[in-house]
Parts: sequence; C-alpha cells; structure tokens
Amino acid sequence: MHRCLLHNGEIRTTSELLLAPGQVGFLNGWGVFSTLRVAAGTLFAYDRHYRRMQHDAERLHVPFPFAPDELKRMLLKLVDANGAYESTLRVAAIRNRGGLFEAPDLRRDTDLIAFTTDLNQWGDGVRLGYRPNARFGASPFAGTKYTSWAENLTLYELAHHAGLDEFLLLNEVGEVSECTSANIFSIRGNQIWTPPLSTSGCLPGVTRALLLEEIHIPGLQVTEREISVSEFEASDGSFITSSTRDVLPILSIDREDVSQAPEVVAELSAEFRKLRARYIEADQLRDKMDAA
Repeated sequence: MHRCLLHNGEIRTTSELLLAPGQVGFLNGWGVFSTLRVAAGTLFAYDRHYRRMQHDAERLHVPFPFAPDELKRMLLKLVDANGAYESTLRVAAIRNRGGLFEAPDLRRDTDLIAFTTDLNQWGDGVRLGYRPNARFGASPFAGTKYTSWAENLTLYELAHHAGLDEFLLLNEVGEVSECTSANIFSIRGNQIWTPPLSTSGCLPGVTRALLLEEIHIPGLQVTEREISVSEFEASDGSFITSSTRDVLPILSIDREDVSQAPEVVAELSAEFRKLRARYIEADQLRDKMDAA
C-alpha cells in the first residue's frame, strides 16, 4: 500500500488512526468495494466500476451519496498524491450505522476509503485447484461485491499453502463459477464460454463484461454458458480475467496440465490492451476539453 490514502474526500496517511469499532460496517463487512486499474493516470473503465458499486450498495442498503464525477475527482486526487499513475486502486464505501453496536455521534452514514498499491507481476499463467461448494448461485446476494472478504482471503491462502495460485470455485450444483478474485473462461473451438451471472454465483467482473460486450474478434464468439467440470476439462484452452490480471491463461488444475490455446489468448490479450489504450486516449481528450 502506498503512503497516502483517501478518507472521506481527504488525503491522509496510512499510519493515521481513522477508524472506530462502533462504525458498524468495518466490523461486519457491511460495505461494497471495487478494484480499478490505473493506467497512464486514468481510472480504466471507471464508469463500469462506479455503476457496479452503486448497484451493489443499493442491494446491501449501503448509503452511496457519491456522484460519479465527484468520486472520480477524489480518486484522481489520491492517484496524484501517491504518484500512482500505473497502479492498482481499491475504493470501498462502508456503512457506519445499523445493528446493535452502532457508536454514538457518528458524523456520516458512509465512510469512503481508497488506497493505491503497486501493480503485481502475475507471471505467465495460473495453477488452479478445484474447490467444491464454494459459491451459492441461488443466494439473493450472489454476484454482490461486498467487503466481507474473509472467505475469499482464506481460500486464497489455502490455495497458496497447497502450492497453487488460486482455487477454481464450484457452485452448489458442481458447475464452474469463478476464482476467489477472478472470472473464468473456457475456449471450445471458436466459442469462448464464461459462467452466467444468473446461476453460477460468480461476480460481474468488469474485465469479464468488456470481453463479452466490447471486444469483437472476427471468428470468435464470447458468450455466457453453464459449464460442468467435465466440459471445462475438455476445453481447448482456458483463462481467467480481472482488473489486476487482465487476461491470464490457466496452466494446470490440481497439478494436471491443461490444454492451451495460446493464439486465442494472445489475440484476446492484444485486443484488450488496444481497448484500454483507446479508453485512456478518450478519457484524456475529455479532460483537455473540460479544461479548455
């Protein structure tokens, strides 16, 4: 984590004591968050991240009084304070009131916290292992990105203790869902499948959405589809996506090497980088026009 953080619109240092036990959301994971890629000083795909946080905050009854332009200005102020123009940024909106243990005299219904950190080097691919019953697609809160992240962190740690990079999480009917912090894709010929939001229990990742909606490669079709373990193991290739990893191939599952489709993954990765470059160019052009 870099030296400066954002706390309710103010730039503070990470060594300051800014939280209190009576802020209900901090003890109970009652909040929403998103993780953004900062590229060339631009908050990549910011509008999508904002809309997802706003939607999830409504589902969880977390007050979210931040207009998109206001929040963007605050986050860019943090980027400038840390000189974090190529970094990862995490922003969280935490509910302060509610339940039995609310502190008196709270000034805000919601605390806004954001920080930046260096980009991680993820290597040439990921080594996964299966984890059954780790997602519940029928939950009314399935697909909500909330700050109660202890289960994901524990699974991630267990995967590393087992010599793996991540777990491939299965839902309650044994179908492929996602990883602890990444979405899953399977390549079958010219078809690229990713588990559906409606039944799999996976999160609506921003990179996932960009591949489904904005990246178009002639001869390839990216769609949602329920994927069994046997279908996944019969893939011509597979990969994960996230805001921190972009597009990263899967190398093995439970220490068994899996088929690779390097040309397809390379083409998707290249198109994704082009999309990000266009987004940065358009965002910087808007900033110049607004300043004129």
